Amino acid sequence: MSPRLAFDRRRFLQAAGSLAILSGLQPARLWAAPAFQSNPFALGVASGDPWPDGFVIWTRLAPEPLAEHAGMPMLSVPVRWEVSEDEHFGRVVRSGEALARPELGHSVHMEVEGLRPHRPYWYRFHVSGQATSPVGRVRTAPAAGAQVERLRIGVAGCQHWETGLYTAYRHLSEEAELDAVFHYGDYIYEGKGRDRGTIVDAAGNPIVREHAGDEIHTLHDYRRRYAQYKTDPDLQAAHAAAAFLSSWDDHEIDNNWASSDDQDGTPPEIFALRRHVAMQAWYENMPVRRAQFPRPGGLTMHRRLDYGSLLRVHVMDTRQYRSKQHCDATMERLGRPCRAADDIANEQIIGQDQERWLAQGLQGASGWNLLAQQVMMMPYRYPSSRAAGPLNIDSWSGYPHARQRVIDLIAQHGRGSVIVATGDVHKHHVGVVPSVPEDVLSAPVATEFVTTSISSGGDGSDIPDTWENVLAENPHTTLLNDRRGYQVFDIGPEQWRTDVVAVDRVSVPGGSKRVIASLVTERGRPGVERV
Repeated sequence: MSPRLAFDRRRFLQAAGSLAILSGLQPARLWAAPAFQSNPFALGVASGDPWPDGFVIWTRLAPEPLAEHAGMPMLSVPVRWEVSEDEHFGRVVRSGEALARPELGHSVHMEVEGLRPHRPYWYRFHVSGQATSPVGRVRTAPAAGAQVERLRIGVAGCQHWETGLYTAYRHLSEEAELDAVFHYGDYIYEGKGRDRGTIVDAAGNPIVREHAGDEIHTLHDYRRRYAQYKTDPDLQAAHAAAAFLSSWDDHEIDNNWASSDDQDGTPPEIFALRRHVAMQAWYENMPVRRAQFPRPGGLTMHRRLDYGSLLRVHVMDTRQYRSKQHCDATMERLGRPCRAADDIANEQIIGQDQERWLAQGLQGASGWNLLAQQVMMMPYRYPSSRAAGPLNIDSWSGYPHARQRVIDLIAQHGRGSVIVATGDVHKHHVGVVPSVPEDVLSAPVATEFVTTSISSGGDGSDIPDTWENVLAENPHTTLLNDRRGYQVFDIGPEQWRTDVVAVDRVSVPGGSKRVIASLVTERGRPGVERV
């Protein structure tokens, strides 16, 4: 184990050591022999954040996902777990028992250790001998410092329940030999249910895919929304196929939230209550480690994962520490909280502590660096038809001085090996981050791959109306596509290949996928070439 990894583990465990709720203490009220009327594993299983010797495995007991408390009594339930070297569980190498506690929505997070690096494992859960979960597959990371010839990482996010089917997840689950999937955020959407009437089955009959309930504010609301999303079989298949590196964007809490402010001008002390329960629900439903446990004042989402000497993943948080967005005409008209464009003295998007953390991590990496984050870093000019104008102030372009500080860090420490993974805008974009954003043709410091949505935005098209000239107006970019889908990074020591995948439709089951572009970035040379 490398000194860095050993230090990180000590820090993680120390941070969680005071949390009695995560300890092995037996609760006063235990449902020792549960009798479920329906499948308690209706939300599937998941894994996440692999290290060389282990990973997190997750499940949540929810026999009635949309009912009060998901159909569970307010009792803790013993859950047995197994990890095997083969998919038939003939070689079980780790096993144990955990408690699904009502305080955590009857979720289970097990940090499995003592395994071999860079190999597949299979896992499952049992309750009282009467119910067994689906089986999940996960790979450990390569050993610290190991020479690795190939990694494959998927990228996905923005999965609005009401606007489309999760067909792209089914295709992603079938991709060969994935080491992980980076989920860039918008796992749920917080808005009220509304019948959109655009999704039909193969016979043309409407499929009801409507949010349960009004806009969500309470812990129960957020738990139920996650449960509704997790009932989707294609999403479950993707989770069962590979470890997720989970992050968040805005809709896990509230659209366009920034630090202590929501988009509606709610008093910060009131919004803090909503933010805290939303973060608790995110933790409960994501396969993340104890280090991400919510505490008063926030949750430490940003973290690093190493894959041998080939790749360092910096999972970043562009929401929790940012300043309010700059004012624009739309925000002023709606009375949303914002700040003057000339207010730059304390401008932040990832915060000073996270900037220092990123600088330290870039200095220590020897191979590729993946900045796994949420909103577009490269400058981008949208068409004049865009209602909010040609500049996306919710992206890094709305924080130009904070962006320049990070660009300077990349230029100083990145050695031409930095890839930026982004989501948020429901389109595929590919381009470079220029060293001087005001001059998009200045020397690039990183290559950026923006991944489209899983379902948000509906079927889409290859090039949306009025966007025909956008590529020409952004000469530092090479690709634009408005279909739903995902991306797959195929990473080698000298080349980074990205397959950009689109699904032809999400309004009807059975949408087919196609690779709309295969792009290669050479190490030390930001930019892309088509294969």
